[in-house]
Formats: sequence, C-alpha cells, structure tokens
Amino acid sequence: MPVYAYGAYASDKPLQSMEITRRSPGPHDVQIDIAYCGICHSDLHQVRAEWAGTQFPCVPGHEIVGRVASVGAHVTGFQLGDLVGVGCIVDSCQQCEDCNSGLENYCDDMVGTYNFPTADAPGWTLGGYAQQIVVHERYVLRVRHPGAQLAAVAPLLCAGITTYSPLKHWNAGPGTKVGVVGIGGLGHMGIKLAHAMGAHVVAFTTSEAKRQAALALGADEVVVSRNTDEMAKHAKRFDLIINTVAAPHDLDAFLVLLKRDGAMVLVGAPATPHPSPGVFNLITQRRTLAGSMIGGIAETQEMLDFCAEHGIVADIELIRADEINTAYERMLKGDVQYRFVIDNATLTD
Repeated sequence: MPVYAYGAYASDKPLQSMEITRRSPGPHDVQIDIAYCGICHSDLHQVRAEWAGTQFPCVPGHEIVGRVASVGAHVTGFQLGDLVGVGCIVDSCQQCEDCNSGLENYCDDMVGTYNFPTADAPGWTLGGYAQQIVVHERYVLRVRHPGAQLAAVAPLLCAGITTYSPLKHWNAGPGTKVGVVGIGGLGHMGIKLAHAMGAHVVAFTTSEAKRQAALALGADEVVVSRNTDEMAKHAKRFDLIINTVAAPHDLDAFLVLLKRDGAMVLVGAPATPHPSPGVFNLITQRRTLAGSMIGGIAETQEMLDFCAEHGIVADIELIRADEINTAYERMLKGDVQYRFVIDNATLTD
C-alpha cells in the first residue's frame, strides 16, 4: 500500500518527499489516516545519525494522531472514524516481565515507531511523517480531546508521557516541590502536568526572558539557573527534579537542590554524555540520580485521559511538510514555542 511520506536518504541530506509502502491491515491491525505528527528532538538526532544505528531511508515521527480508516477482522477496541494516537512503541515481545507489567517501553524487544527492525518493507519501521500507518491494536491509543485540539494533542504521545511517567512514579502531587529544568518541548509539558497534579512547581531556565512564559504555563516560581544567588536559595528544597535538557551540563548544580531522599530524573537525551556528578552530592543526602524513558501503553493512555480531563495540550506551531527542514534548523536554535507539529495533509509528491 503506497503512501506519501517525508524522510531522508542519508544523514547529510535534507528530508524530502518520498513514497513508502505500508502493509495491508492484518486481523488485529488498525489502519490510521495520520492527521498530524509532532516533531521530537530525537527525530533530528536519529535522522542525522547522531545516534548510532540509523537506517536509510529514515522516516521519523512518533507523535501521531489521526482517525481510524480500517480495522482488522479481530479488532474490538476501535472502529472507523475513531480519534486515535500512536506514540513511540508499535510492538514488543508481549511475554516478558516488562510487557506483563505494562512497561513495554523497557522490553528488550520493544519496537519503536521508526528505525527499528520489522518484517515490513524495507526491513525497519517508518514513522509518522507519512499519510498513513498500520499498527497492531495493542499499541493504538484512544484520544478523548475534542477534534479541534488534535494537532496540539500529538506531542503528548512523546513529550507528554516522557514527563508524566516520572512525575507519577516519584509521586508528584500536593505537598511536593517539583523542579523542571528546561522550558522546551519536554519542559513545558512537565510544568503543565506537575501543576495539574497539584505540586508546587519551580521552572529552571538559563534565560530571564522565559520567566513570564514559564509562569503562564503553570510554574509557581521561576529560577534563572545562571544566577547563583537564586539557585542557592533553593538548596535542599526539592522532592523531585525533572531534568529535560538535551545537552550536556553540570548536574551537580541541581543535585544540591534536592532534599534528603530527593530524586533528579533525566529525561533529556543528549548526543554526548553529561559530566559525571560528584558522588558526595549523592551519598551525603541519600539522593537519587535516575532516568526515565517514555512510558508503557497503559500509562500513556492514562496520561492522555488525564490531559483530556484537565484540558492539557501542548503549545505548538503547525507547519507544512515542506517546512520540516527549516523547522529542524529552528529547533536547533531553540526557536520554537514549544513543539512543531506537521500538518500531514500537506504530504504530497
């Protein structure tokens, strides 16, 4: 089944229009007409081979929303016309401890939405910068937001779950003080979600110019991390810090802000490692430095339902497919508030 897509044929080539092939829906498959797909910073890393293992042609995109166009004979949870989403996972072993616990994101055989091995042509998954996608019903998510918000729902499928999962796991809520480092695609969702959960939210930014924007997103306080006096006032005050920054930086500056038994969770994925933190900043207060990667299917559905209940969507800039390369360059410069989303209706030959 040929469809139009946007992807790259090599790491040093711009993304361009191309034709790809999707499999015909099987008994448990859902075929989705993709309306919108968010652009994640990991798309850029992967398509430019800054992370190892990129296979070309590479069609990125794992923040997918659209409508069901066809269902297999044994599909029971979806029907034609349903609003649905697909996130970062399109398959897993379905048998291991992680899968049985609803944590498919940690399955050793998890199949990502693009650039992962598959029996489909060309031998690896091709993502959501495309007109359609076919996915097993187990990995399809129901969208309960109004259709008018659909474009702004797309980034929830990665940016939303990436911040929701650690906030839930580390019990953010009333009576807790939560820091969010970085006010970008991930960070702006972290602020919105932590605020909706009832936590006292402090946003950290390197830019004074972002102070008012962070407050508008729901932060109770904003700290300019380059201001040592502002940072010092928050020493040993935080239960949890969600660090969304996708560039190497000094982790110790934030570790010292944690209370005894506090945790800083890394969710940003830099192309090169962070400097190693000082061990004494960890052991003297029994602090935890942890990581978290997206979330399982059940938790992603829980996140979407939570966001629908609280009226939470991403702040986006909607673009045409032929603006993707420009969007990548702007994203590198931090010139987006806060997530680019592709209008997939503009995907043509």
